[in-house]
Amino acid sequence: MTDLRPRLPSPLQEVADDRFARHGVRLLLKRDDLIHPELIGNKWRKLVPNLEAAAGRTILTFGGAYSNHLRATAAAGRLLGLPTVGVVRGDELAGRPLNPSLARCAADGMRLHFVDRSAYRRKTEPEVVRALSAATGAEDAYVVPEGGSNALAARGCRALGEELRGHGEVVAVACGTGGTLAGLAAGLGPGQRALGIPVLKGGFLGEAIRALQEEAFPGRSGDWWLDERFHFGGYARVTPELDAFAEDFERRHGLPVERLYVAKLLYGLVVLAGEGAFPPGTTVTAVVTGRPFP
Repeated sequence: MTDLRPRLPSPLQEVADDRFARHGVRLLLKRDDLIHPELIGNKWRKLVPNLEAAAGRTILTFGGAYSNHLRATAAAGRLLGLPTVGVVRGDELAGRPLNPSLARCAADGMRLHFVDRSAYRRKTEPEVVRALSAATGAEDAYVVPEGGSNALAARGCRALGEELRGHGEVVAVACGTGGTLAGLAAGLGPGQRALGIPVLKGGFLGEAIRALQEEAFPGRSGDWWLDERFHFGGYARVTPELDAFAEDFERRHGLPVERLYVAKLLYGLVVLAGEGAFPPGTTVTAVVTGRPFP
C-alpha cells in the first residue's frame, strides 16, 4: 500500500500554555494529524488493517453526514483503486445538495446510500447488513463498522500507545466509537493512564470500549477512564463557546484545531487542569487525531 505510506512515529510537540503551567502541568501534543495527508491520525491507524483484510474487495461502511471516517475511507478507496460504499444516516438527506464532507466522499468515488435513522440504528444486525449490501450492489463487500472501530482497528491503535510509552502520565484522546482509546490504552506502559473525552452524549461508550478490548485483546487492557462532560450537545455540535476556545488556542499556538473532536479534547483538558485533576508535575499528552478539512 505505497499510496498509504505513513509518517511514523508521529511527532510530539510541547506547547507552553499558562492554563496548564500555572497548575504545574506540562502539555504535549501527539501530532497524529501529520501521519498522512488524507488518512489523518487515528483514521490511518484504524483503516489500514481493515484495508489489508479487505484484500481488494469493495469497502462498505457507515457514518453520519459529517463523518471523518467516511471521508478517510473514500480517500483510501481513491488512492488504492478500491470501490467504496458509504451508508449515510438520514434518508432526509437524499436528493438534497451534498454538504462539503459528503461532496468530497462522492468526488473520491464513494457511492452514497442514505437510510432512515431507524434502519441505521440496526446497522450491526446481519440481515440489515445483507440487505444494504444487496441494495448497493456490493454483495461481496468487506464491511467496516461505523467509525472504523473493530478488533483490527483496536489492534492498529495499540501502536499509538506503544509510541507514547514514557511520554506522559496521562494520555488523552477524543472518542467517537472508542476504537482508538481501546487500542491506545492497551499499548501504554506501566504507570500511564488513558483518558477518553467522548464527543457524543449517551453514556454508552465505556461498554463499547470494553467489548472492543475483549475482542481484540485478552480482556480489559490498560488503565483508562472517560470524562463525558465535554460533548457540547453531541456529535457535530459546535457551540459559540467551543468555537471561541478553538480560535483562541489557534492564536496562542499556531495550530489549526479541528472542531468536532480535537477542540472538545483540548477544552476538556483545560477544564480538568483548572479543577486540579492532574497533580503538579504531571505531563499530559493530548492526541491530535485530526485537522480541519478544507
